[in-house]
Amino acid sequence: MKNVIKRNGEKDQFDAEKLRKSLRRSGASESEIERVVEYITGQMTDGMSTHMLYKLAYAQLRQKSAKAAGRYRLKKAILDLGPTGFPFELLVGELLKEKGFKVQVGIISRGKCVDHELDVVADKPGLRVMVECKFHNDIRRKSDVKVSLYIQSRFQDMKSAWEKEAGFENLNYEGWIVTNTRFTEDALQYGNCSGLKLVSWDYPVGDSLRDMIDKAGFHPITALHSITNAEKNYLLENEIVLCRTLLKNSDMLRKLGKSEKQIEKIVNESIQITDLA
Repeated sequence: MKNVIKRNGEKDQFDAEKLRKSLRRSGASESEIERVVEYITGQMTDGMSTHMLYKLAYAQLRQKSAKAAGRYRLKKAILDLGPTGFPFELLVGELLKEKGFKVQVGIISRGKCVDHELDVVADKPGLRVMVECKFHNDIRRKSDVKVSLYIQSRFQDMKSAWEKEAGFENLNYEGWIVTNTRFTEDALQYGNCSGLKLVSWDYPVGDSLRDMIDKAGFHPITALHSITNAEKNYLLENEIVLCRTLLKNSDMLRKLGKSEKQIEKIVNESIQITDLA
């Protein structure tokens, strides 16, 4: 059995079933999955990096299905939202809108004791949520217990102020932390004990960041193969974060000098990834 080298340098046995599972999440057909697994198995060398394995699988998927390829690279697409965390905050805001919240992103608000820069504040009848977004460019970075402790103290300061505002006295309040990577075990333990809601790339099961994006079809433009990194950065700077948003603002592509044929290609890829076809 051949070994693969993970991003943290650890060795692990290559597991074809794990590869099948990740390919299945992308929406690839069973025949496409088996074709990719057969190709990867044939190309595998002992000590191959998981990054190279991913690149080979992505290249194979892209030959047959733009939809599956775009979804397969979702984790990397989220990492590519950087270097600032603001596009990630906009993404989280859109996901909460999909859940029925009215959302404010990037505001400054006075707590009981001090002012706070709040990433996302989300409201629905009877409930106000304060969301701290912890974005990392490195998939190996985790949010530890110090993050949970810090956010809980900020949340309590804001909650104390909100409870004194007219019309907000009888609301329920929740503090959330959303990260694109993972939490340490003690961060999860403290979050669950203190009442914070923690959402990471794959936690909690069924309602993780990945689950929410897949269910909503809110895939970022960084998942697209048909535009360059420079073009993606331009769109992100203009707060075009989602493929769905780009579909409503195709004139932005004309500002980038794209031809009508190129725009049609980008639009078609966006439609496939978001499953709007």
